Amino acid sequence: MDSQHEHNRLADDEAGPGLAAEHPGAPISRLVAEVAAQCNGERITLGEMGEAFGDRAFGLLILLLCLPGLLPGMASVFGTPMLILGVQMGLGFRKPKLPAFIARQSLKRTDLLRLAPGSTTRVSRAIAKVERWVRPRPGPFTNATADKVVGWLTAYAALMLILPGPGTNGPPAFGTIVMALGVVENDSKVVGIGMALTMLGNVFATAVLGALLWFGMEALHYFY
Repeated sequence: MDSQHEHNRLADDEAGPGLAAEHPGAPISRLVAEVAAQCNGERITLGEMGEAFGDRAFGLLILLLCLPGLLPGMASVFGTPMLILGVQMGLGFRKPKLPAFIARQSLKRTDLLRLAPGSTTRVSRAIAKVERWVRPRPGPFTNATADKVVGWLTAYAALMLILPGPGTNGPPAFGTIVMALGVVENDSKVVGIGMALTMLGNVFATAVLGALLWFGMEALHYFY
């Protein structure tokens, strides 16, 4: 296990620091704007963003995937890459190793620019408000062990997004978004709050899915 972890670390170091290392204290919106400015194409792939975001790639990619995952019918599409990212983070990877079919997935460059500073969209204004409150606050939830816990909680939340169930997407996704914001900004307080919210959301979603399974089994026994 130690040799595997060392291999992951060396491979991550060879990948380069990325924009996040060049601007370790930069807010989310600035990093997104710089990535959009550096990529000339109409669309930017998740692989390109992973390379550019560097050590903050896990949090930013999970955040970008979790937001559309709240939309009806889109949870299973974005839940799968979230699951992979969560498992990798839980295993101690410092940077994502995206499979080719996920790395090729892309977002419109114009959509990323809507998150940039100076944009007048509701999303950019909301992010600006959040960034005034979320800030670098190292603590007990910003170490390697806490990152692994965040990863496994994200993986569990991704499963809840993938599995069908009424009202089971929102609570886990909301907690995961809060966690991701804390990870991106190295804010121990926000990560801790996000962990608690994600655990509660996962428990709720699991209970709903468990109840549906129980009722389904009872119905089968009734008819057969």
